[in-house]
Amino acid sequence: MLWRELALAAVLLLLCVQSLRASALPAASSYEFTAYRMQQYNLAQQKHGCRGAIVVAEARSADEPVLTRRCVIMKVPDFTTEKYLEAQRQNAAAILILLPKNNSAIPHDTVQSFMVSESQALLKETLMPVYVAPEDEQLLCMYEEVKQAAATRTSSIFVRVLRSMVTATAFQILVSNNSPIKAITDNTIVTLEGVLPGAGEDPPTIVITAHYDSYGLAPWLSPGADSNGSGVTILLELARLFQKLYSSPSTRPPYHLMFSLTGGGKYNFLGTKRWIEENLDHAESSLLHDNVAFVLCLDTLANGDELYMHVSRPPKPETPMHSFIQQLEEVVSSRFPWVRLGMVHKKINLVESTVAWEHERYGLRRIPGFTLSHLEDPKAELRGSMLDTMSQVDFRKLKRNGIIIAESLARYMYNLSDKGSPKDMQVFKGQLDFQDSRVFSLMSFLTSVPRATQLLDKEPSHILLVSSLEQEFRRYLLQVHRHTFRQDKRDPDITFFDQMNQPIMMYRVKPAAFDLFLGGCIAAYLGIVYYAIQNFGYLYTKLKVTVKSKAQ
Repeated sequence: MLWRELALAAVLLLLCVQSLRASALPAASSYEFTAYRMQQYNLAQQKHGCRGAIVVAEARSADEPVLTRRCVIMKVPDFTTEKYLEAQRQNAAAILILLPKNNSAIPHDTVQSFMVSESQALLKETLMPVYVAPEDEQLLCMYEEVKQAAATRTSSIFVRVLRSMVTATAFQILVSNNSPIKAITDNTIVTLEGVLPGAGEDPPTIVITAHYDSYGLAPWLSPGADSNGSGVTILLELARLFQKLYSSPSTRPPYHLMFSLTGGGKYNFLGTKRWIEENLDHAESSLLHDNVAFVLCLDTLANGDELYMHVSRPPKPETPMHSFIQQLEEVVSSRFPWVRLGMVHKKINLVESTVAWEHERYGLRRIPGFTLSHLEDPKAELRGSMLDTMSQVDFRKLKRNGIIIAESLARYMYNLSDKGSPKDMQVFKGQLDFQDSRVFSLMSFLTSVPRATQLLDKEPSHILLVSSLEQEFRRYLLQVHRHTFRQDKRDPDITFFDQMNQPIMMYRVKPAAFDLFLGGCIAAYLGIVYYAIQNFGYLYTKLKVTVKSKAQ
């Protein structure tokens, strides 16, 4: 019957419209959060990082087949080199990476894959904005919804269109800062130095150095635990332990022990370069002018059962560096036989504008030195990742590596091998041992704030960190100096850019197709009502006939 069909259609349309109105989110439904832009810098005439900052786009999952003019939402497992390049190829509007607050539960393979992708992304510049935000409940909810929406793409075309029109919720991502990105050329790099004077007249100098800055895709989220919080921690513990030996004339060795914490290590070791130039080219007197036995650079020492000695040229027999390496081998073989000690020889390529390890800066000035690290490859992704957190640190191995270095230095400086001392003799024990609580507290302090070079002279908490390191130096060392190097604005060694942290608005909205579908439902309902009014007599007659027939 016609009237029954019309009545049924009207009821269904009313229910549909009511359900749609109930599911529609208010227009003011929004959420503001802070995200951190992928770093942007120019170094050695090469451009790195992302050049864009403005984002006005709909959020989509990385699993979507079409990403053009969309903001791609990724978690750590999603961010792979392939997906990053695919987003670039499709001209995605932006990428937003959600970083967990605790990455200890992330599988090791996933961490390694993310580090590789992070390193690849930073090699070249991109116009596509890339942001990183710490995970929270709202962002995870958005991620799950866009992930589910992507999963429906496997359904039929009709089902996908109908679902998109009726139930889908779109998330609009907005970064509306219209200010142009500006170059920053007034960064300062701070290098700290301190000395423990040796016994005798004009003794040779041993330099122990480590760079203290961190590096990663987003500078604000790069704690740099293993690289190079571990090197700084061991250096500070060495300063504390050897200060006790140097405090007594009877135990003071015939070597100056010079400690150096350098900035700009992640950017071609610019702090080391400027510090060496300051000492050799400008200072009237410096320990680097005199008899330098060797320079020991500490870099990434909080993991692994391998220790690699990176050298620019193999040390010649009878040289101080060769003798010290022999002591390293004796300590490892007698006390830590499971640790593999290896030497990696890499010549300094004068054609290249960048160096791989800190000791190469000294090698360019003909000062003998080497870098000690558990990494064999200088391009290892761990040296610059946001996931280089405390969860990547093995404190037992960090302490073990510190003991190996301390014992080897003591055996070399006191010439214990030639004096017939046992190979497994322990110099540092009892009150002279590495303290677990101090090692942990130092690492916790160093990773409490990011140590990115572009932040250390701008943010109060970061400035305080450098000042605290200086206080540690003054606590144990003499002749402590703080060198602050400013760049030449006309010809800077490195150029950073601003807008590294941005407020981002996330809006929950219904797609445009929803409005069209809702308008169609309302129009159909009104059409049915209009038809019923215009044909009321006919419908009423039909209704009376039907009622009478049922009554009989």
